[in-house]
Amino acid sequence: MAVESPLPAPIAAFFDTPTPAEWVNEACQRLPELLQDHANCELKAASTALGFIYRYPERTALSSRMSRLAREELRHFEQVRKWLDEMSVPFEQVSASRYAGTLRRAVRQGEPQKLMDMLIVGAIIEARSCERFAVLAPHLPERLGRFYAGLLASEARHFEHYLNFARQECAVGEAVFNARLAELKEIEAELIISPDSQFRFHSGIPA
Repeated sequence: MAVESPLPAPIAAFFDTPTPAEWVNEACQRLPELLQDHANCELKAASTALGFIYRYPERTALSSRMSRLAREELRHFEQVRKWLDEMSVPFEQVSASRYAGTLRRAVRQGEPQKLMDMLIVGAIIEARSCERFAVLAPHLPERLGRFYAGLLASEARHFEHYLNFARQECAVGEAVFNARLAELKEIEAELIISPDSQFRFHSGIPA
């Protein structure tokens, strides 16, 4: 039975470039690899949230939110590891994807540009994760599809937190913020639609 997984409205409004069908087809044929990288993504997401606390401890609201976000990402990591255990797939660390590496290399140095870019990149990654859970869920075995559909609300919430902090913490005008957001979204869209030699949760069209 297909799992209904409507994309949350904030995510649907955010992206102009949907995940290509070629990636969805590939993912459904490579579930162990998909879950392996998904587990790694959740662990890295927790580490990213903790990184904000270490870099910006004086930003109380940001640190408090990132502490809660890190705990939630770790719970997701534990849940995905249970799926790997069910499939008798040992958890392994995998190399960084082209997707995350390219976005992080686009982050500018110097403040507040660095903080703003890092938060925008965090928002984009959370939004794409949410979008991929939504497009995958109807094509997966029912239990796994329900698990992925169940992650949509938390990923959409994480996206909104990152984007709101990017606006609030960096004291830049709305026009400047929107221009930078558009630049980073353009980089992300190209990564999603271009051929990719690696298969990852956030990879592009299978080469």
